[in-house]
Amino acid sequence: MAFGDQYKKWKVDDFKVSSACGLSGFISRDGHLTGGEVIIESMRVIRERGNGLGGGFAGYGIYPKHEEHYALHIMFEDANGKSRCEELLEESLEVEASEEMPTMPIPQIQAPPILWRYFAVPRREKLTAEGLSADDFMVRLVMAINTTVPGTFVFSSGKNMGVFKAVGFAEDVGEFFRIPDYSAYTWIGHGRFPTNTPGWWGGAHPFNILDWAVVHNGEISSYGINKRYLEMFGYHCTLLTDTEVMAYLFDLLVRKQGLPLPIACKILAAPFWKSIDEDDDPAEKELLESLRMTYGSALVNGPFAVIVGYSRGMVGLNDRVKLRPLVAATKDELLYVSSEESAIRQICPRPDRVWAPPAGQPVIGELKGDV
Repeated sequence: MAFGDQYKKWKVDDFKVSSACGLSGFISRDGHLTGGEVIIESMRVIRERGNGLGGGFAGYGIYPKHEEHYALHIMFEDANGKSRCEELLEESLEVEASEEMPTMPIPQIQAPPILWRYFAVPRREKLTAEGLSADDFMVRLVMAINTTVPGTFVFSSGKNMGVFKAVGFAEDVGEFFRIPDYSAYTWIGHGRFPTNTPGWWGGAHPFNILDWAVVHNGEISSYGINKRYLEMFGYHCTLLTDTEVMAYLFDLLVRKQGLPLPIACKILAAPFWKSIDEDDDPAEKELLESLRMTYGSALVNGPFAVIVGYSRGMVGLNDRVKLRPLVAATKDELLYVSSEESAIRQICPRPDRVWAPPAGQPVIGELKGDV
């Protein structure tokens, strides 16, 4: 069964009320590692927010033995695609190790593709010849694989982190990928209720490029203009879903263009012009006007709540009207963000503080400077 055909086995009766997807994530700001069973338990509580058409996780700090290598998680439709992809990898990268991704076959996860992971760095002569940074080289390579090698999709490409996703409920996906075997300082999870795109392996959340991983609840109505804007900078959206643009926008704005993360959030969830006009702070008003005019095509419209993981932190962000729920909490050095408070209290029964972040206002947790 091809990736894109996975959704066809679901009947109308399998769909629940389309209230939303389920999101949960947490970061230990002191770098403490937590086993993957914790994020699975958090997602298990909000199972009803999905319908089994997609679930997944991303963990940071899970590959300490290969922390200097890019960890490529790749799914293949068949052995021919794997062979063609590995030719491209060998030409472009120095591959330190490659192996089949550890899984635990379970009845709930059906027709998995070939799942492989590679730990590698770009060949030095390639970087010199093409005048690219290692990160830019890897972005271009991921885009090339996803657009030119049939039936092949790179679904994770960061350092010392990994994305694990499939067609299924989140807790089943976690069991399938043996998530409890991993420990991370940041975990994010997602249980999908596809709004208007098919449920298939590549289209499950999280979406990733380099160390950016995004889980999303809602619908991005500005997908078309966001996609065309990203294509100007060499990004290609191939995974048949609107959320993919969010991961690429964070990479473009923060890594590529060097904007501070809070500024990137002001671009993606920009205030309405009326709100800007009424701002009493002249400096803030000028900043917001400049961002709207310069980055209008990066504005993300539509209802959304996202949790974004990156190498040194995690951010939760709502759209500028807060059309999707998002709750945050803290406990000592831990920051939690979820679509429901119950998912937080399941793994942190007595948080120090719980609040609902305002529309368009990011909640950011980062590793301490010496971690």
